[in-house]
Amino acid sequence: EVQIVESGGGLVQAGGSLRLSCVASGVTFDDYAFGWFRQAPGKEREGVSCISCRDGISGSTYYADSLKGRFTISSDNAKNTVYLQMNNPKFEDTGVYYCNADGVYYGGTYGTDHGDFWGQGIQVTVSS
Repeated sequence: EVQIVESGGGLVQAGGSLRLSCVASGVTFDDYAFGWFRQAPGKEREGVSCISCRDGISGSTYYADSLKGRFTISSDNAKNTVYLQMNNPKFEDTGVYYCNADGVYYGGTYGTDHGDFWGQGIQVTVSS
């Protein structure tokens, strides 16, 4: 059984830092692209970052424009864990963050794919 579990969310001040973690079990970690989606209040869920997702290249990354220069995605394959380091978060980064496995990078964005796997989501609130 595949399990995706996020942790590390909570309340953070704008300009601070926070690190989200995503642990995957029941999958061969190296075989999958992993990514983070975000759903802000009143908005649709959007892919904001992914790793090992571009052209099948291990360690390749993608960031939505709104995150570039502030957030960093990384992985520790030995721990089956993906991280999203959130530096200098802004109020508009507030939302529920979902970890995803086996999504697809296409057309310059990261999106869902048939049969992909999801965590339960974790709330991140940035206070201004």
